[in-house]
Amino acid sequence: MGGTLVRFLKSFNAFIEKWMALVTPLCLLTGVIFADQFSRMLFLVPYIFAFMTFCGSLGSKFSDIGKVVQHPLPLILSVLILHLLLPFLALGAGSLLFPQSPYIITGMVLEFVVPSAVVSTMWVSIYRGSTPFTLSLLLIDTLLAPFCVPFSLRLFVGSSVQVDASGMMKELLLMVGIPALVGMTLNQLTRGSVKQTLSPKLAPFGKIALILVVCANSSKVAPFIRHMTPQLFAVAGVILLLAAAGYALGWAVSAVLKQKRELVVSMSFGCGMRNISAGAVIAAAYFPAEVMFPVMIGTLFQQILAASFAQLLKKHYGLPGEDAC
Repeated sequence: MGGTLVRFLKSFNAFIEKWMALVTPLCLLTGVIFADQFSRMLFLVPYIFAFMTFCGSLGSKFSDIGKVVQHPLPLILSVLILHLLLPFLALGAGSLLFPQSPYIITGMVLEFVVPSAVVSTMWVSIYRGSTPFTLSLLLIDTLLAPFCVPFSLRLFVGSSVQVDASGMMKELLLMVGIPALVGMTLNQLTRGSVKQTLSPKLAPFGKIALILVVCANSSKVAPFIRHMTPQLFAVAGVILLLAAAGYALGWAVSAVLKQKRELVVSMSFGCGMRNISAGAVIAAAYFPAEVMFPVMIGTLFQQILAASFAQLLKKHYGLPGEDAC
């Protein structure tokens, strides 16, 4: 019985990795259709994120983080893409296409000033990116978020936003900092053996966690999808293009810097994926409902784009598709 279950989980893990580009939009559709059911899971999302971060950090050592900091240019450029270049592009596109809708513009900018997404650790781990770089980017972005988000909004749209810095820090530490430290400590104490023993066993559960996160988060955008207007369709299209630009910019900059394949993968996902949940909290707390739509519509595209760029990266670099947590 035990052997059968192990084989099933291994097959399930391989299937999800192979068909991630198809599985992700199906999860998004499921989350929208069964929004009432999946919305009840939203309180679990931070804990599921924490588990995913733990999985992704099992192969990292504290010395790896030090190596990333010793060569900070890719890290610095990633932060600039996340918090300056993409928000500037969002502001330009919003001002050009929706000049009479300041709240739409604010929502577009907010979508692209929130921190990099914790779920990027899952994609980076699956496609053999640099987990130390990804964790470094997430940890630094986490520390900067309470300051970067209000400053960027004030800079780009003239909005002064009060952010619950301590609350945000606690949540992001729960989702990133603590599980990353636990995973890295286990790897350090076991001299790397935990990556070969525990990581493959947790891999299928990491995929299940990703599926649940996508379904739960997509339930938030269901009310907007059910009441679409021509302008909202246009906003959705612009958000799709800007979100894709994040992945492309991360890939392009790392390629120009002639980085190794692992760092190309990490910069692509790190610059492309956003903590939309954090943006939704800020939008709901400080802005009218109209600001929420550009932020939440990104939920529909983020995982689809991640799966699409993952396939492009795999095709270009021949990434392995072995078990990864």
